[in-house]
Amino acid sequence: MSEETKALTLNPQLEAFQNNLLKKYDKENQNIPKGQILFVGSSLMEIFPIEQWQAEGKVKFSKHIYNRAVRATTTHFLLEHINTQIFDLAPSKIFINIGTNDIGFQVPENEFLSNYDKILRQIKEKLPLCEVYVMRYYPINNVAFGNDMDEKTLFETRSNEAFQDASDKIAKLAGKYNFHFIDANEDLADQSGNLKKELTFDGAHMLPNGYEIVLNNLKKYL
Repeated sequence: MSEETKALTLNPQLEAFQNNLLKKYDKENQNIPKGQILFVGSSLMEIFPIEQWQAEGKVKFSKHIYNRAVRATTTHFLLEHINTQIFDLAPSKIFINIGTNDIGFQVPENEFLSNYDKILRQIKEKLPLCEVYVMRYYPINNVAFGNDMDEKTLFETRSNEAFQDASDKIAKLAGKYNFHFIDANEDLADQSGNLKKELTFDGAHMLPNGYEIVLNNLKKYL
């Protein structure tokens, strides 16, 4: 287990945040219409401000987009809370971005891919008519960032090479279930393949201007 994993595992404030967010999702799930669009994953999806933009009228789609992502989580966490995060909403479309923390926390690859396979299999079995879009992982930038201790820890086990290698493997899992594997990363990276500095606050997580680009890339699927 990496030091990053230990720090997150032993962080009671983070665990409390996750539990409170799941309770919030459980409560909201009771009153939303079925058949809408779902975003799910870890922090890279949780901080996507799509629901805020919808509430403010900045974006409009024929169906509502609900975000049920939870920060600092892995494929194992999603499996444990899959009803709250997916099935209680009975969505017609799912956009999923989960697994970068598996890589960062050094979860063995066979375990990570097995968990991802279980997630996709359960969706196929319980929501056979749902369109599923498995997303390629976003690029990161450990060149312009990573100088202070917190950022160094973040990038100890994370790299563009590791993320894109894993993306290629989950693409095969998506194909196994006839799900879509999509790349919404156009215009996110600089000429060196790193996440553009102006789109991120820490090299790994994007600012709203980064998510505006992602949303524009996703519009043809929404």
